[in-house]
Amino acid sequence: MTKAEGEINEMHIGLGGTMSALFLKQLAQKTHRGLEGRVRNGKSAGGISYGYRAVRALRTDGSVTTGEREIVENEAATVRRIFEGYAAGLSARALAAALNAEGICSPANVKNAGTWGPSTISGNWKRGTGILNNEAYIGVLVWNRQRFVKDPATGKRQARLNPPEKWVIREVEHLRIIDDDLWQRVKERQGAIREEMNPAGVQDSGLRPERARRPTYLLSRLIKCGCCGATYTLINKTRYGCSAVRNKGTAICTNRTTIRREAVEQRVLAGLREHLLHPALLGTFVEEYRTAWNAAQADTQAARAKAERELAQVEKKIAGLLSAIEDGMYHPSMKEKMAALENRKRSLAAQVAESPEPAVLRMHPSLGDLYLQKIGDLVNALSDPAVRVQAAEAMRALISEIQMVPAADAPDGHRIELSGDLAGILALGDAETTKPPREARAWSYLLVAGVGFEPTTFRL
Repeated sequence: MTKAEGEINEMHIGLGGTMSALFLKQLAQKTHRGLEGRVRNGKSAGGISYGYRAVRALRTDGSVTTGEREIVENEAATVRRIFEGYAAGLSARALAAALNAEGICSPANVKNAGTWGPSTISGNWKRGTGILNNEAYIGVLVWNRQRFVKDPATGKRQARLNPPEKWVIREVEHLRIIDDDLWQRVKERQGAIREEMNPAGVQDSGLRPERARRPTYLLSRLIKCGCCGATYTLINKTRYGCSAVRNKGTAICTNRTTIRREAVEQRVLAGLREHLLHPALLGTFVEEYRTAWNAAQADTQAARAKAERELAQVEKKIAGLLSAIEDGMYHPSMKEKMAALENRKRSLAAQVAESPEPAVLRMHPSLGDLYLQKIGDLVNALSDPAVRVQAAEAMRALISEIQMVPAADAPDGHRIELSGDLAGILALGDAETTKPPREARAWSYLLVAGVGFEPTTFRL
């Protein structure tokens, strides 16, 4: 019994329930359509990402604007810091700890608001959550990426990804905080980490986060036993030893010699400096510089030569037309053709004038000193806390393998054989190094890895 409808019977229940369900469904569709229209107009459909704030302004009719956002500069600076730190090799956990230590407040719409956590930064790349996955920071608004459905068993809402063709994407360049290059470097690092966690690329396979964990020490996972090829691991807090003899017995390997971790690292770094300072490598360095210079000049010289050849042909045609006119062979069509040739001549002349003359390569007298300086700064780059993470990652990427060969007459009972790409090692002394380089800046010209810097093995 209700005051409005009186007695309630089965018909009221059935019709009323049906009408209510239809009303809710239509309301959801209308709301969804309204939000879609707002996004297509370049406005936010709801929620405020970190780095932005809502803008409220009165319209001429007295109503208040909705969906407008603007950048909060101090939060945008934090966003840039997170992207730059992650691209440079810092983990989400390390970034969160640093932000918390400085008392920088996290987004207000996350759990434990006020403090940063790794998930706040890394989020979920498929769903576009987390600071590092928010396309708004590159001026792109993505809406309808996912929907929510109710689990019939628990009654709770669960997120489900929509197919990409249902996403609504709009450019909002005025909301850009991160440039495309920095965004791409972050995406490349995220992809590399996912590949390490699932190297086989098996779809829907469980990820193994421990595979992507950063090595604890500079040479971890690179050191191999020269007898059986197994990995040298820390058998205690300070010494490396063959893992095969410890785990599989002397039937597999008989190398029970151990070596201090600090001794290995010191010998590898000292050996790199010693071998890279060899006069032969200095000559190779200079020759590679010359080769890179010639390659860089080739395209410019080819374009200038082509323009000069075409200019000579155009001038020849103009001279021919002038000779024909002087001989009394004038025709009205010649005027139009002459005008076209003159325009082309001016264009080619300007192109030749703008193209510099082929420069003569003069080797700077301090080029050898530059090489020596880079090698001398190798250890310093790996010791400087400001660039230690980046330099260590670059160093590890340039070393293919370190073979530990037991030898009673060698220091620490081991002969060390190092295999690696010497080309990129030259750039490790640069404080700007953030990833394993295939090329390094020398003065104002490019030094490119080539024949003289192929992967090499030498003993330490």
